Amino acid sequence: MNATLIAVALSLVSAGAYAAAAVAQARLAGRTDPSAGALRLMGRGAWWSAVGLNAGGALLHVAALKYGPLTLVQPLGALTLVAAVPLGARSAGRRVSRTEWRGTLLTLVGLAALLLAAGGAAPHDTLSLPEALGVGAVTMALVAALGRPGTRPGLRHAAASGITSGVASALTQTLTVAATDHSGPLLSWRLVTVAVLVSFFALGGLMLSQTAYRGGLGAPLAVVTLANPVAAATIGLILLGERLQGGALGLVPALIGALAAVQGVVLLSRAQAGSTAGSAPAPAGAASEPAVTAPAVTAPPSRIVITNTSLTAPRPAEPFTLHPQPVGSPGGPG
Repeated sequence: MNATLIAVALSLVSAGAYAAAAVAQARLAGRTDPSAGALRLMGRGAWWSAVGLNAGGALLHVAALKYGPLTLVQPLGALTLVAAVPLGARSAGRRVSRTEWRGTLLTLVGLAALLLAAGGAAPHDTLSLPEALGVGAVTMALVAALGRPGTRPGLRHAAASGITSGVASALTQTLTVAATDHSGPLLSWRLVTVAVLVSFFALGGLMLSQTAYRGGLGAPLAVVTLANPVAAATIGLILLGERLQGGALGLVPALIGALAAVQGVVLLSRAQAGSTAGSAPAPAGAASEPAVTAPAVTAPPSRIVITNTSLTAPRPAEPFTLHPQPVGSPGGPG
């Protein structure tokens, strides 16, 4: 089995692990108070399950980066959303919709075109220390800009999560290649700095995605899925010397595949957002409405009003109807 097939196989399993983690995080976010801090999340078993799944997916992803370039491995991360469709549908107790199947097909076709255009050679170039520090500084500036208060915080946090995760993957590839080719000492300033940046961005991406999923899984996961390969591929093409097969002509299938994958991801995100808004809130409203509105508000006030009127109406009339009887026939009513 050549390096490209190994990278693809590892990426497929990694995407499945990431999808399961995303579904677990979305369910946890829906059951957690938005004001809850990180320490409260860490006390939940579901949080550690999501962390374990993310860690497993990350390890498989790191192994895939050893055998394939960023332009090959990172686009396969879109399969996370494809795998999350049946997992999310099963978790919600529903079937996969026709729109979701269309989105899945478009995503797979787009990924196939990207795989044909991506370079298949195993990576050899790594980031230098100034390049790694520059990438880290630019990433933190982007995250700070996306994290500012404003509209659509979920999508902005999702974009920040995708960028930090993509940068962490690019830095991880530098760490993996440099540590396995034995070209220098493992405890050099460059590798130690890159390892710290990888840990920082990986944890930051996880926390940002947890925040983004509070508004639902579909659209935030789609943004994460799109921002991740864009950030990583940008670093690969600009700083690591990665190239598309076929040179300039290779851009044609790459662009077609990217457009198809984006359209598929958008369809999937819309379908999941619609199913979340249409099915998830309904049971909660149906359960709370009868308990609060019907018995507590409608029924008791109407009965109290009727009872009060029936008690107060005879009392003013009672003296007028009973006054003559005691005078004319004292023993009649008895």
